[in-house]
Amino acid sequence: MKTLSDINFKDKKAVIRVDFNVPLDENFKVTDANRIEAAKPTIDKILQEGGSVILMSHLGRPKGVEEKYSLKHIVAKVSEVLGVEVKFVDDCIGAKAEQASADLKPGEVLLLENLRFYKEEEAGDADFAQKLAKLGDVYVNDAFGTAHRAHASTTIIANYFPEDKVFGTLLAKEIESLDKVLKNSEKPVTAVLGGSKVSSKITVIENILDKVDHLIIGGGMTFTFIKAQGGKIGDSICEDDKQELALEILAKAKEKNVQVHIPVDVIAADGFKNDANTQVVDVREIPDGWQGLDAGPKSLENFKKVILESKTILWNGPLGVFEMENFAKGTIALGNFIAEATEKGAFSLVGGGDSVAAVKQFGLEDKMSYVSTGGGAMLEMLEGKTLPGIAAILEA
Repeated sequence: MKTLSDINFKDKKAVIRVDFNVPLDENFKVTDANRIEAAKPTIDKILQEGGSVILMSHLGRPKGVEEKYSLKHIVAKVSEVLGVEVKFVDDCIGAKAEQASADLKPGEVLLLENLRFYKEEEAGDADFAQKLAKLGDVYVNDAFGTAHRAHASTTIIANYFPEDKVFGTLLAKEIESLDKVLKNSEKPVTAVLGGSKVSSKITVIENILDKVDHLIIGGGMTFTFIKAQGGKIGDSICEDDKQELALEILAKAKEKNVQVHIPVDVIAADGFKNDANTQVVDVREIPDGWQGLDAGPKSLENFKKVILESKTILWNGPLGVFEMENFAKGTIALGNFIAEATEKGAFSLVGGGDSVAAVKQFGLEDKMSYVSTGGGAMLEMLEGKTLPGIAAILEA
């Protein structure tokens, strides 16, 4: 795996694909700079070695050129995070971009305009990729969040840097963390999969059954499994057309000696709202008119035992509707169990939009071994897919 340490950046221009697709408020101010901060170690290393940096990213889903999606809005925040005055050019290819790049001196940073102002970016157009490649001497991919897309700036551009293409610090860390779970894990290995739908996690479950000892299933997925086994789930969410699949997953797990842990009790509510009436009920006996919205106390005790005995833990998806305070307790408790196991030496990897949002919201981020920055990309790696953005750097 070629990383930053394989190249001497002195007097070199590094064109870096970053993921600066950050949220902006109505005044175009950045409301969460995490993605910018995540790219800082890569940028710092190149600048410290006497190189210069050309940053390219997308923002939002513009239809052609749209002022509200211009990366000029984030220049001040990027400058603040990097501690360097960032230059900006209002195009990403062509004469203007080439001139701005040519003028760049060692230690300087240039931010290009939104790549997606050109439809060629998402189309993976070779001519567009070649124009981007003209801007630098070395290509660095540090955008895990888009590594599963074969776009011009994430994959195709690498063809124009046969020797000089490397992974940035962030992307290298993502790959190493996933490898730690999927290939080099210390046993026992536990995967916690939550969220509302079995359908979105089927391929993940199928791919990781060979690699885990325990599989904890939580969230809305629970009820498809319970109903498939003949339980009464009241008005709980359920994918009726996936019941057979749920039974197949349980049979496969048994065959592979994977212990599956499903909630035994739930916090049931008489409506999908924070102030609904609640009761703790057996997961197989949820009354009509009631729905399970969080894991119950007995379930959490069972999960705690499994987690604290684990050496490697993957967490993808919440245990309940954590956005509502009254149904967040299960997810918070799970986060605390994983934090405790991590403190005792377990390796914990958290990924997927909702789980990442939960650990951040409840102040658990620093207590996990690694929190992934890419939802869709991480899921695809867990499914066993080779991501085009990663393959492009690995190919000689």
